[in-house]
Parts: sequence; structure tokens; C-alpha cells
Amino acid sequence: DEFVSGPFTVVIKESCDGMGDVSEKHGCGPAVPEKAVRYSFTIMSISVMNEDNEKVKVFEEMKPNSELCCRPLCLMLADESDHEILTAILGPVIAERESMKTSDLIVEIGDLYRSFQFIFRGTGYDEKLVREVEGLEASGSIYVCTLCDSTRSEASKNMVLHSITRNHAENLERYEIWRSNPYHETADELRDRVKGVSAIPFIYTQPSLHALHCDIGNAAEFYRIFQDEI
Repeated sequence: DEFVSGPFTVVIKESCDGMGDVSEKHGCGPAVPEKAVRYSFTIMSISVMNEDNEKVKVFEEMKPNSELCCRPLCLMLADESDHEILTAILGPVIAERESMKTSDLIVEIGDLYRSFQFIFRGTGYDEKLVREVEGLEASGSIYVCTLCDSTRSEASKNMVLHSITRNHAENLERYEIWRSNPYHETADELRDRVKGVSAIPFIYTQPSLHALHCDIGNAAEFYRIFQDEI
């Protein structure tokens, strides 16, 4: 009874992905391409501290990658490559999320007021979306990795040893340099300085293995395995 009112800690996984072409496939007239983007969330776990200061799990999602537990929060008819539309529509959602990080939600459940605190994990993004929301150039860029500053040639030379060096705050700083060009550099010099940042980063994403650099290393490893098998 001492800890039943909370605060409960809720861990939420955020996801955002393009849904491809969702235009009507029947009827008369020309087919108009229409793309959609879905921003959704999954409640991963709910825990509370007991009187012995031990974390007690009240709920844990057993199938966190199932579409059944992934709740859509925002569905927009837009192309996931359209940075302006994504920032305009998701901007208020992200602002609300930021305020939730520093505040408690109090809900009356069973005649008791219980408080909830939220931890957000931005892990449900693929490489294309990470580039979009972190303000990086598209996947054709010479800066192939969303986790570090490697160029395509550097990544192909060093396929195993790489570390996570990029972060959201640094991307924001680099965008300001890209926007204002304080050192009055040429376009090529400026691009080299900001390491592929070309738009404002507006969603903090959790660093995960959706990075082309890792794919290059994996491909090399698979290639060796296939060679051995052959």
C-alpha cells in the first residue's frame, strides 16, 4: 500500500515509418500516388519502486515487435522524405513528448490516484527515417553512417571497428554552422565540416544498428561465410 500510488515508470518505444503507396487502386481516372507515414508508440514496461527500494515490474510487453501492441499516434498523408511536412506535423507531437519527460501524469485508478513518469526510447526508426529526423543527408551521401562520421571510403577500409560518435546535440550544432556558415567557407569545406548534416534535427533517436556502416561490415562477414561454405 505504501508504493501502490507510484510513481510508476513507463518505458515507451517510439516508431515512425513510411507506409508506401496507399492510393486507391480502383475507379476511373489516373492513379494519383499517395504516400502515408505512421508515427506510433509501444508501451514496453511499467515498473515501480517498493519500500526496499527495489524495482518491481508491473507490466512487460512480451511481444514488443508485434503490430498488435504498436499504437498509432499520428497518421499523415505525406512522403517520409518530405522534411518540411514531417517537421510541421510531428513538431507539436515532439514538443508534447518533451514536456512529458519532465512531468508526471496522475490518473485515478480504482479510487486511488497513481502517478506515472515516462521514459521514451526512439528505437523504432529505420536508417532512412533516422537520416530524415536527425537532419542528415539521404542515404546516397558520402557520409554513409548514422552513428559516426565515416565516409564511404573510410567505412569500406575499416569494416569492423567503429564506435558511436554522432549525437543529437552535435547534429543541432552542426546544423547551425551549416545554416550560418560562421567561418565563411566554400560549399565543399562547409559540407566537410558538418559531416553530412543539412537540415534541422527535430527528433532525438536512440543510436541503434540501423546504419549502413554496420551493413557494410555484415556484408563482408557474410561474404566470408559464403566463401567458406562454397
